[in-house]
Amino acid sequence: MTRALVTGIGGQDGSYLAERLVADGVEVHALVLGADSRPAHCPDEVTLHVGDVADVGATRRLVLDLAPDEVYNLAAISSVAQSWQEPDLVSRVNGSAPVALLESARRLQERGHDVRVVQASSAEIFGEPDRTPQDEDTRIRPLNPYGAAKAYAHLAVGVSRQRGLHASSMVLYNHESPRRPAQFVTRKITSTVAAIARGEADRLVLGNLDARRDWGWAPDYVDAMVRAARADTPRDYVVATGESHTVGDFVAAAFAAAGVADWRPLVHTDPAFVRPADATELVGDPSLAHALLGWRPSVGFTEVVARMVAADLDA
Repeated sequence: MTRALVTGIGGQDGSYLAERLVADGVEVHALVLGADSRPAHCPDEVTLHVGDVADVGATRRLVLDLAPDEVYNLAAISSVAQSWQEPDLVSRVNGSAPVALLESARRLQERGHDVRVVQASSAEIFGEPDRTPQDEDTRIRPLNPYGAAKAYAHLAVGVSRQRGLHASSMVLYNHESPRRPAQFVTRKITSTVAAIARGEADRLVLGNLDARRDWGWAPDYVDAMVRAARADTPRDYVVATGESHTVGDFVAAAFAAAGVADWRPLVHTDPAFVRPADATELVGDPSLAHALLGWRPSVGFTEVVARMVAADLDA
């Protein structure tokens, strides 16, 4: 039986990944911060290990003791806004911890155990890109502390490959689901729109409505990670839909899904919600993932938004 170690199982991607691996018959172990309760949507079959991915010594002992065949590092502080407030913390969790995890896997491999590592990277490593769409060869020049930390880990994956480790970095563009935490703008939109549709709120307040992003369906992006781990050759992949939409487009799709026709007077902008530095457009070219992994997104933009709104209406 294949054994996998997953970090970041408490996030939307981690929960979908755990479900996918369990369905595949994989023995799944997960690193979790607290022992108080089982993370939401975490299958009962997953064995939990309490610890902090930034605790290099403890995490290394876990990797060497478990001897997993696959390691998926999804643990991260995922808020760009928080990275401006706590850049030192974000650099440790999103940058240094993945580098240490790669080294732990390499040491496991030196013992004669084959291991494959997948690092969840981010389109934020490209910052304000010099070309659109972006691919695996786009220049890395992040605009915020989150992107800078992710860039460090992304580059370290390439260094680890040079040392013989089967390591792949997945440059993930925005991907959503009803499991997306409420502090993210997409869930703020869908939950507020649902509240407006139920008569429980009267306005939606946002920042930059013109920012353009490439939004996909989270389980699709988890599928790309699994395919990369099991591919014959490790490498980096852009995982995206290849389509660009504005935040305003997302708002319009959400109100349409909720059946609210005259919604424009309900939407307000507040400069307080605008980030200090925000890329104007991030859209990925997933051609390599199509060609080498056989991966393609299965859920389109409008349906992604509709599924999130439906879940928030039910809630």
